[in-house]
Amino acid sequence: MSAIGGKADISGRATVELQLEARGDPGVSEVHPYYESHRSEMEASMRMRLDLIDDLLQQHLSLTDTAPVKSDMMQEFEVVLTQMPYVGGAESRMSDFFMRLLGFMAIGRVLQRRGVPKDVIAELELESFKRHMLTVSEVERLEAGRKFMSDDSKALIREQAARSHEQKYQGDFVYDYVEPGPNDTFEFGVNYRACGFCKFAAKHGDREILPNICGLDFAAYDLRGIHLERTQTLAQGASYCNFRFSRKPALKSEG
Repeated sequence: MSAIGGKADISGRATVELQLEARGDPGVSEVHPYYESHRSEMEASMRMRLDLIDDLLQQHLSLTDTAPVKSDMMQEFEVVLTQMPYVGGAESRMSDFFMRLLGFMAIGRVLQRRGVPKDVIAELELESFKRHMLTVSEVERLEAGRKFMSDDSKALIREQAARSHEQKYQGDFVYDYVEPGPNDTFEFGVNYRACGFCKFAAKHGDREILPNICGLDFAAYDLRGIHLERTQTLAQGASYCNFRFSRKPALKSEG
């Protein structure tokens, strides 16, 4: 499994260990084997997301060469990988959430250290996420949305929601599957009672970056043909996050 590669990888890992030591993490510098097995894909995705906002990094950081800041972000991502909580691997749908989204904590940390305002960090992360999603064809994105709204997917979410209350893994999510009532317009919902991202942010000092992760949800579902309604989040201090899903016309028209 390749990391960033060659001699640069050795020095990069040394930097990671120094960063962990500076943060007071008690000698934890190993990536969980499950995430290690997906390291190359996660790093490739991270690099692409950074390349896709090269113009915005130049603009907002007043840079002509973005290589150093992107290198800092990749090194910070190595730190995030060692901090990524194991929540069941392939047996849990939430593992994918961590693998797809925790890289934005690394981006946010580096931008924070460079004094970038919070609203600009949020804009950069959202734009990176959207541009990355748009590298996938509309046909593929809508098919992913169709699968998410399928009966099989609902059954899986319902089953894993019930299992989440066992709280087998400390850093995991806890959530309920929500059936629509007779007067509801949504197809199904999820109430997150405990959020893995909130736990991660509290543990590693990323509370200011946390709302940016929440802000990605609307684009994530919209670009797959799904309307998300959400009026409260744990990150805002609510007792749970209320996700409500319905199909947009692009999905309805094809059943």
